[in-house]
Amino acid sequence: MNGPLSVTTIIAALVLAVWYLLRSALDRPPSRIDLIAAAALSVLVAILTVVAVVNLFGDSRPSDTATFIGYLITTFAFIPVGGYLARLEPTRWGSLILGIACLVIPVLVLRLQQIASVTGA
Repeated sequence: MNGPLSVTTIIAALVLAVWYLLRSALDRPPSRIDLIAAAALSVLVAILTVVAVVNLFGDSRPSDTATFIGYLITTFAFIPVGGYLARLEPTRWGSLILGIACLVIPVLVLRLQQIASVTGA
């Protein structure tokens, strides 16, 4: 779970968060390119989720598998739901929704790393 994929996901989410929050501050609604960028982040998160699920079947399992799976589901679904809500709100608030969603992704990824690093005995 710790590695270049996690770091890439965190950096991409933070860069997009800054971009969306800036657009919101400038009173700009999310554009088609903004939604495509969110979809690209969703693909990156999906790859991270697949890698985490594959690692679940390996030797190092988290101590609380149910919590880990819950965080995986939340991480996987967060950006698509944010994109859907942003599309429903074609004002500056749509950009704010995307910005907040992108700010939550690094927190979820870090929490997944914490849970994964504590292995059960």
